[in-house]
Amino acid sequence: MTATISIRDTFAYPAFRGLWAGSMVYFIANGMQVMAASWLVVERTGSGFLAALVQTAVFLPMFLLALPGGVLADVTDRRRLLLIALTVQAVALALLVLLQAFDVAGPAMLLLLTFVVGSCTAMLTPAWNSTVADTVPRDSLPMAITLMGIAYNTARALGPTLAGLLFAGAGASWVFAACAAGALAMMQTIRRWPPPPHPPSRLPPERLWRGMVSGLRFAWHSRIILAQLVRTMAYGGAAAALWGLLPAIGQQQLGLGAAAFGLLMGCLGAGAVAAGLFVNRWRVRYGLEAVIAVGCIVYAVATATAALATWAPLVYLALAASGASWASVMSTFNTATQTSAPLWVRARAVAMHTICALGAFAIGSALWGAVSDALGLQATLLAASVLMAAGPVLARWFPLRMGDTREVTQVPPWQDLIIALEPAPSAGPVAVEVGYRIRPEDSAAFLEAVIALREPRKRDGATLWRVYRDLGDPERYVERFIVSSWADYLHQRARATLADQELEAHVRAFLRPGEKPTVQHYIAER
Repeated sequence: MTATISIRDTFAYPAFRGLWAGSMVYFIANGMQVMAASWLVVERTGSGFLAALVQTAVFLPMFLLALPGGVLADVTDRRRLLLIALTVQAVALALLVLLQAFDVAGPAMLLLLTFVVGSCTAMLTPAWNSTVADTVPRDSLPMAITLMGIAYNTARALGPTLAGLLFAGAGASWVFAACAAGALAMMQTIRRWPPPPHPPSRLPPERLWRGMVSGLRFAWHSRIILAQLVRTMAYGGAAAALWGLLPAIGQQQLGLGAAAFGLLMGCLGAGAVAAGLFVNRWRVRYGLEAVIAVGCIVYAVATATAALATWAPLVYLALAASGASWASVMSTFNTATQTSAPLWVRARAVAMHTICALGAFAIGSALWGAVSDALGLQATLLAASVLMAAGPVLARWFPLRMGDTREVTQVPPWQDLIIALEPAPSAGPVAVEVGYRIRPEDSAAFLEAVIALREPRKRDGATLWRVYRDLGDPERYVERFIVSSWADYLHQRARATLADQELEAHVRAFLRPGEKPTVQHYIAER
């Protein structure tokens, strides 16, 4: 699939092309803002811990707000959500301009407003990613994700470099003004290429809290998604040491100024851009696990080099290599996540990927910063290098793969829902029993097949699932599961995929000739 879709093919879609260009401007602005805030903090305080907290202020909101943002992106008007978040972000950046112009922006205020900007980015990221995914066919999605990664990493290279030059030449106020302009440019992009509305649905609306629970349940009971999220979190946490302590490396170890520090950050982005041009080809040729294993080793070596080297060009080279590793590994995780999530939960899956990547990154930045203040910069980076090198061991328990089309294609349920009186959406819990009459000689094979239904039932909404044998009729088995409310049950039925139906068809193959499953529904009264 990915071998036949080229960059040119993907850019042939006008909406994707426009959103890609808008994201490039926005990402550059965000990279400029982070560089300026980081340098202001380290310049004024000299603390590696406070400098690392800038990365925490940028990425911790992802941990807190990305999942609510994902729910809103899945169930509400994405255009409105995007425009509101960008408006708040532009206002926060304008306030930074004023505070810096009057020289009243202390470290606490810088961190607070950086947190506000990060919160806006967290709320809009799931909606933005799902909007981009809607602009291309499924077979072009891996290349589209890779190209967005190239835009992001190009911005990581250009943004800090431009910010360093502008900071040195004109001051931080002009950097923050350019960042506000980037948010306004993104708003215009959304107005020009708005996300398509969600398909009309007769289902009860999914509320914010229940939507968050549904997303978390899906991730926990989907082995493919859970593996990707665990691996993403482990990689992001180990990688945070190098990124979070980069200001301290630049000032304390290399003695660099603002412009040279911007170039230092830019090397990370430059390496990521270079890797982005080839990572699809590497995944097709060598497989996901090989790309991730090599990426972890390269990043570990780069981190150790940054810990030990005092010659700036060698550190620049190491950072370019670590940027290439970051882009290759995180792009692979992101692609695997987005290709494995059905439409109803896709924005939430993106949000959970973001939480695991950047939430771990934010917490890791603070922890590595605290360790650095306690043990020293060099010892901290070497410890992070060892932890990163051990990352590929997780493949034994959490193997990765791309999702299959059958696993994300939603289909109508096998049978129509026939009940005498439909309960209120909030009524529940609901118990569902599916009865099967099986030939006695097939009982062992039937049980093995029906147990495979546990994962999709619980993934899509069931809180409890069991299979029972009828003591009064040895040929009869009952599959029984509980769903929290009638609305949740209706949503569960609508979430069945082609792969789920194939599992059910396999179970039905064990029915006695002429028999059909019997389905009964019960609503709790007390």
